Amino acid sequence: MRAILWGGVIVAGLTAAPLIAAHSLPDQDAIQSDEATALIESVRAATRRFEDVNVSLAEGYVPDPSGECVTAKAHGLPAELGAMGIHYLRPDLLGLTVSAPRVDGTGTHTDFMNPAILLYEPQEDGSLVLVGVENLVFRKAWETAGNGGPPALAGRSWDYMVDDPATTTEEAHHFQAHYDQHLWFRDNPNGNLEPFNPTVTCQHRKA
Repeated sequence: MRAILWGGVIVAGLTAAPLIAAHSLPDQDAIQSDEATALIESVRAATRRFEDVNVSLAEGYVPDPSGECVTAKAHGLPAELGAMGIHYLRPDLLGLTVSAPRVDGTGTHTDFMNPAILLYEPQEDGSLVLVGVENLVFRKAWETAGNGGPPALAGRSWDYMVDDPATTTEEAHHFQAHYDQHLWFRDNPNGNLEPFNPTVTCQHRKA
């Protein structure tokens, strides 16, 4: 796994964190709330400048060091769930402190108007299209800050991820227990707050 040094902290494969929760196909009858729809439009307006990836880089986002374009299939989940794309992240907003034995941090950042992670879909011509954003908080830091339950967005609890030592699978991909939440600008038939989006593809990801 490749790594980079950012602000004194080695960042390795940060997209691994939001991959492993036991996602099942969402209830197809679920209807996105008006609150969620309004929120998505507000966040999209606030982050529109990041449609230019050079702006993202200038503001401190870095591409996931693994270079992975994340798909559900690649992580043992149903292929029909789709993909997440390529993650660009802000290590300072994630509050990263250590990378071994597990990636950990102190951040409790939940502001989607200034997200910690940007989600890009690679295009055939090599360009990137901004398709969504994400935030992630580590459970210990979140609870130390006085929070008794998971963060919530538009009435939806964030996805919780933790490794199960009783299995051979690395459920949290070498991250400490954490919560994460995706928010899609690209319409998602399963719901625009679900982790994966079947309308996002990694087919044009270049090695």
